[in-house]
Amino acid sequence: MEFEKIEGLIDAPFTPFHPNGDLNLEPIPEYAAMLKRNGLKGVFINGSSGEGYMLTDDERRALAEAWVDATRGWDDFKVIVHVGSCCVRSSKKLAEHAAEIGAWGIGAMAPPFPKIGRVEELVKYIEEIASGAPGLPFYYYHIPAFNGAFLPMTELLEKVDGRVPNFAGIKYTFESMYEYNQCRLYKDGKFDMLHGQDETILPCLAMGGARGGIGGTTNYNGRELVAIIDAWKRGDIEEAREHQNFAQDVINVICRYRGNIVGGKRIMKLMGLDLGPNRTPFRNITDEEEEQMRKELDAIDFFCRCNKL
Repeated sequence: MEFEKIEGLIDAPFTPFHPNGDLNLEPIPEYAAMLKRNGLKGVFINGSSGEGYMLTDDERRALAEAWVDATRGWDDFKVIVHVGSCCVRSSKKLAEHAAEIGAWGIGAMAPPFPKIGRVEELVKYIEEIASGAPGLPFYYYHIPAFNGAFLPMTELLEKVDGRVPNFAGIKYTFESMYEYNQCRLYKDGKFDMLHGQDETILPCLAMGGARGGIGGTTNYNGRELVAIIDAWKRGDIEEAREHQNFAQDVINVICRYRGNIVGGKRIMKLMGLDLGPNRTPFRNITDEEEEQMRKELDAIDFFCRCNKL
């Protein structure tokens, strides 16, 4: 099967919760519209930024339906549903549901338990899940820091090729630009290699020929990350570097506040879109930490450059 390759940046959105931790679907239409206005080309929901493994299957289905409904008719905006789970049968059912509601694609990371230690095990896991939605492109989400699946991705491509008909490519969230490029070059670029680290977009444009990516800081810093790609296309390397360096400045701030899932989600509140707390066992930011983070973001002029509501 041959699928469209993604160009531009897909956002990995946070999951909105009420103060008591219940799922809150109300902000999603406004959230989706904000992302689209700021240049994002779609969403990859229920992944790590969205605390997907901490949601029930019913919540994951409800969230997928809400995002598909909110973006229905947006021809240039893709909804990709992360369906990975520690229970492969649940994953397959979530994939079937994604196809039923009209999602554009599906994806899955390796489960954190049991840990997958061989490529063949990973291929079998992918094969079973992807068969639940055979007409949708399937993306493997490579994020070994999350699940310990430090496996060679070039070998994965070789072994899924011809075995999983709807395997479209990899969301590559790892530090090896060499391996990323080798995957991109496989069979003259047969598979879609989506860059997954917002801090190194420019190097992958230059060395890896990246065309698309999926990011987490795109939730609040998408304009700057889109600007890296736009400047690169114009041949303005100095401008691209400035935007990339600013993106790293923002990442330096969130790293002091428990990263994108916790610190980044609170930034959304500071911008005017309150998506609620994180679920247990995440340690939510205190009011004092929030105020300090706001001061640090002010110091780098973040609120003049961030996504606009």
